[in-house]
Amino acid sequence: MIWIVAPLWLVSSLVLIFLVLLHSGKGGGLSDMFGGGAGAAAAGSTVVEKNLDRITVIAAVIFAFSSVAYALIF
Repeated sequence: MIWIVAPLWLVSSLVLIFLVLLHSGKGGGLSDMFGGGAGAAAAGSTVVEKNLDRITVIAAVIFAFSSVAYALIF
């Protein structure tokens, strides 16, 4: 069982990090300091952003379930 859960946990964590970094900044944080706030305000919510949100939620759910399974094994 560990041979299934451990790689799933590792891959889902790396994918989740990558997907979170792909999101645009919403303002008020470090993204404004580097000029990310002006583009985010004009861009709005596109289909690509909505799909990126859905994929990120799926990756987060997979990560959560694999984390729980990983904890139950040990």
